[in-house]
Amino acid sequence: MEVPNFELETYDPVEREFGKIGLEKLKKQDKWTILVFYPADFTFVCPTELADLAEKYEALKKLGAEVISVSTDTKFSHLAWKDAEKLLAKVKYPMGADPTGAVSRLFGVYDPASGLALRGTFIINPQGKLVSAEVNFYNVGRNADELLRKMEANAYLMKHPDEACPARWEKGAKTLKPSEKLVGRVFEALQG
Repeated sequence: MEVPNFELETYDPVEREFGKIGLEKLKKQDKWTILVFYPADFTFVCPTELADLAEKYEALKKLGAEVISVSTDTKFSHLAWKDAEKLLAKVKYPMGADPTGAVSRLFGVYDPASGLALRGTFIINPQGKLVSAEVNFYNVGRNADELLRKMEANAYLMKHPDEACPARWEKGAKTLKPSEKLVGRVFEALQG
C-alpha cells in the first residue's frame, strides 16, 4: 500500500528544538520511516516502550531508518515529558506531535472515544510503501527487539525480492525462495 504524504511537528530531544518531519522528505533522503504511535505523554506503559525503542534506535538508523514516536500530545508536552521522565533519558529520535489526530487517523490508530492513538507500529519503505503494521490496545506494550527483527527482514528483502523470511527469521538465518518446487516442501528447504 502506498502511504500518502504526511507531516508532523516534532520535538528533537538531541537539539532540544521544535521542527517538522514529513514522509516526502524522508523518501527524498532514501530513508525507511518507522512510526511508533503511543497513547499519551505522562502515562505508564508509554515511557517503558519509548525507552526500549531508544535502546534500538542506533541499530535502526544503521539500517537506513528514521524512527518517529507519535502521540496526540503537543510538541510542548513532549519537551516537558522528556525532561521529567527519567526513562526517556536516552531518547534521541524525533517525537511527533499529532494533536488533531490527522496522522493517527491516516494509519487507523485514532480512538475517537478517547482522542488518543492506539499502540501502532508502521514500517514504510524508502519508496513510501507500507511493509509492516502492528496495532496493540492501550495496556500491552511492544518489544523493540521484534521491531528491529522486522526492520532487518524488510531491509534484507528489499535487496533480495525473490526471497522470503520465515517465522522467527533473524539476520543471517536461512531464507526461502518461493517457487513451485517449494510447495509442500518448506520443512525440507529449511533443513538444507
